[in-house]
Amino acid sequence: MSTAPEKIVLPTRRMDPAQVELLRALKPGDKIKVTHAVRVGAKKWAAEAVGEFRGLAYLETGITTDRVKEDDLVVPVVRFTKPNGELSSISLDENTKVERA
Repeated sequence: MSTAPEKIVLPTRRMDPAQVELLRALKPGDKIKVTHAVRVGAKKWAAEAVGEFRGLAYLETGITTDRVKEDDLVVPVVRFTKPNGELSSISLDENTKVERA
């Protein structure tokens, strides 16, 4: 598996160029910290996770009915291994911050 797709783009917003540069520079095994903004209703908080970078991929999402291909969203996903060995991933958006730990 390649660690970085040729392009790293969000489906609806622009990603910070510094984040794109960092993501493209990460190698499997690099220690990372991911901070993701979570919002439920009017409440918002930051959720953090740390681990070893495994790779960057794209996840095709969409609805389960038969519709046109253009309705699907494709989002970048960071895959990593948590310190307890759990394989995890998180989809990126404009509010997600990935940094070296």
